[in-house]
Amino acid sequence: MQDHMQVELASAALTITIQQQRPQTGLIHHSDRGVQYASHAYRKVLTGAGIMASMSRKADCSDNAPMERLLPYLENRAGPSSRLQHPCRGQRDIFAFIQGFYNRTRLHSAIGYVASMEMELKAA
Repeated sequence: MQDHMQVELASAALTITIQQQRPQTGLIHHSDRGVQYASHAYRKVLTGAGIMASMSRKADCSDNAPMERLLPYLENRAGPSSRLQHPCRGQRDIFAFIQGFYNRTRLHSAIGYVASMEMELKAA
């Protein structure tokens, strides 16, 4: 985790995720229109793994609704903004929130009111 969204960071994070998750060919990766996601380097990592890129339409925030739903949870549950003064603590808290609660506990209506991790295990 860094304090920037440069192409190299986004590409490295994507590469690590692909190595850990080993997605099947044909997976669709949806993102907003950020320059890091539209970059040649990022798209090369996607295509190299057999992943199809999908981007939000210009000025259509509903295309990225799942991510937009996550942000208020992070803002309300990850802790007070004073933690931003201590990046290591903030990174730890955000990681614990996403991996400990959001993916493993929170029920998601779009997938039948089960947790993301439960759905992933069922699909494996």
